[in-house]
Amino acid sequence: MSSTRRIVITALMAAIFCIVGPLTIPIGPVPISLFTLVIMVALYAVGSVQTNIAIIIYLLLGMVGVPVFSGLEGGLQKLVGPTGGFLIGYILLGIIGAIFIRISNKWYIRTLGFVIGTVVLYTFGLIWFIFQSKMPLPSAMMVCVVPFIPGDVVKIVVAVKFGPLFHKHIYSRIRN
Repeated sequence: MSSTRRIVITALMAAIFCIVGPLTIPIGPVPISLFTLVIMVALYAVGSVQTNIAIIIYLLLGMVGVPVFSGLEGGLQKLVGPTGGFLIGYILLGIIGAIFIRISNKWYIRTLGFVIGTVVLYTFGLIWFIFQSKMPLPSAMMVCVVPFIPGDVVKIVVAVKFGPLFHKHIYSRIRN
């Protein structure tokens, strides 16, 4: 694939992330989002390098004030605030998910990768949240992790089931 196509694909993924990022359901300090699902599917559809660079572009755009984060917010204060660890954790999910997609074609290995990536995202985001909010661990778990587990299980299943289809129908066409 040409470098021009890679740049265009990366820019399109960053644009998709910027559209999906603000679409959240506020249920507390950490909102429900489809962002993790979009990351996992993007890893299949356009590849690990383009997806992870697009995540970084999304975070940089938000950091400089473009309202791409939940609640149509942007700015450095959002990245360094209580939920900033979850935003930065998207990079970790992208890297870990990409590694497991590369090492195996087996659905259960890729599922394991997304589970590990999500746990790392939760852990990083939770530690950051506790540090910023001074909330005790049990309370922070009830606010930042427990409500999201069922939805994230569904997101992982959807990504593993439909991600390869996106790869087959999208990535194979953009390679030509």
